[in-house]
Amino acid sequence: MFGLKTFKGGVHPKGKKNISQDIPIKEMPLTGEIIIPLSQHAGAPAEPLVKKGDKVLKGQKIGDKDGFITASVHASTSGEVTDVKYSIHPLGSKVLSVFIRPDGKDEWCGLQKISSLDEITPEGIISKIREAGLVGLGGAAFPTHVKLSPPKDKKIDTLIINAVECEPYLTADYRLMLEEKEKIILGIKALLKALKIEKAYFAIESNKPEAIGSMSDAIKGEDTIKLLVMETKYPQGSEKQLIEALTKKQVPVGKLPLDVGVVVQNVGTAKAVADAVFEGRPLVERIVTVTGSNIKDPANLKVRIGTKISDVIDFCGGPIEEMVKVILGGPMMGIAAPSIDVPVIKGTSGILLMKKKEIIFADPGPCIRCGRCLAVCPMGLAPGRFMESAEVKDYDRAMEDNIMNCMECGSCSYVCPSRRPMVHWIKTAKSQIQRQLKKKAE
Repeated sequence: MFGLKTFKGGVHPKGKKNISQDIPIKEMPLTGEIIIPLSQHAGAPAEPLVKKGDKVLKGQKIGDKDGFITASVHASTSGEVTDVKYSIHPLGSKVLSVFIRPDGKDEWCGLQKISSLDEITPEGIISKIREAGLVGLGGAAFPTHVKLSPPKDKKIDTLIINAVECEPYLTADYRLMLEEKEKIILGIKALLKALKIEKAYFAIESNKPEAIGSMSDAIKGEDTIKLLVMETKYPQGSEKQLIEALTKKQVPVGKLPLDVGVVVQNVGTAKAVADAVFEGRPLVERIVTVTGSNIKDPANLKVRIGTKISDVIDFCGGPIEEMVKVILGGPMMGIAAPSIDVPVIKGTSGILLMKKKEIIFADPGPCIRCGRCLAVCPMGLAPGRFMESAEVKDYDRAMEDNIMNCMECGSCSYVCPSRRPMVHWIKTAKSQIQRQLKKKAE
C-alpha cells in the first residue's frame, strides 16, 4: 500500500465485494407497476407534467421544474399513468410520485442522437445532460448540469472521475468498468468538452486490479485522462478526501470543489453522460448491486427507475431467512428502507440484505473518551462532541465545532467501542440547525 494516494483518517471495514463482483450485469425484467418519485435529487422537486389516464413512452419527460438546482424525471417504460399522488420515498418521507402501469411494449420516445462530439457545443452538452435528468450516481444525486456550470469567477482546471467505490459490498461501478469502458471514456470526453478543460484524473482503489487493467487499456492514447491508483480505505471516494489525495488541494470549510478548481463526477455518471449526449437517452435506469448474506442470488442489475425494491428482491430469489433489515446503498452510508415497496431511485446504488446474526442490536453505552472517533474522522472533526451537543440540544456549540462540515460517512460510529449512534445524532442536529436557520431567514 505504501506510496498510494490517500488521505488522513478513515477506516478499513471488510469489503465483502467478493459476493457480487464476479457477477456480470444483467437486465431486470419489466414489473407490474412503476412508481417514479418527482424528488430524486438534491434541490427543488420536479413538478408533474402528466396526469392520471395519460399514455407515456419510455424516456418521456414526466416531471420538471424551472430553476437551476433541480432535475427532470422521465418515464422508465411505456404505459398508462394510473395516478399522481404522494407516496413513501426511500428516505422515509412522502413525496409526489407518478404511478405507471406498463403496457409491456417498453416503447421509447424519439431520441436525438449524435455520432461525434464535433457535432455539439459545450453548452449543447450541458443542455442535453439537463434534459436527460442526470444526477450524481454515487449517492448524493446532485444535478450533473449544475456541477458543469460553475460561476464565471470560478476557474475549473481539473475533472476527477470517482471510480473508487469504497463502500463495502457494492460492485456496480466495478462491473461498469469491466463491461462499459468505452462508454465511460466517451462520457469523460464529453464532460471535458463541457467544462472546456483538458485534464481528467481517473481515480480507482488498489483492490480492483481487473478494473484497473480494463480502464488502463481504455485510456491508452488518451492524453487528457490519467489513471491514478488509490489506497484501499473508507471513505476514499468522498469528494473532499479524493481532491486532497489527488491534487493536494483542501476544500475550505463551507466551500465546494469548484472553489479549488475541481469538478468530481462518479464513473457511473460518466457512462450516463455518454448515453445522454450520444444516444439522447435520459436517466431511466441504473446499475444496482443486490447483495449480502441474506439474498439467494446476488446480482448486479440494470434496473428501471421506479421498480419496487420488493420486485428486485423477488427477482434475486428472495431472502434466505426472515428479512430483519434492508439497507439501500452500502452499510456505511446507506439507509434502512422504510418499506420494501419503495422504488429504486436515481441514487439507489445497492440493496443489501444481511442475516440477523450479522446485525448488532446493542444498546449504546457512555462515551469513554477513547479518542477513536477523532483519529478516524477524515474531516478532522470531533464526532463525540457533536453527539453530546445534539443530546442536550446545544446546537450553538455544535455549530462552533463545525458540525455542518461533517459528511456523515459513519467512520466514527464504526470504530466506537460504546456503539454510540453518532451519525444518527449528527443528522438530527444538522436537521434542527437548518430548520432554525430557515426560520431566521423568513
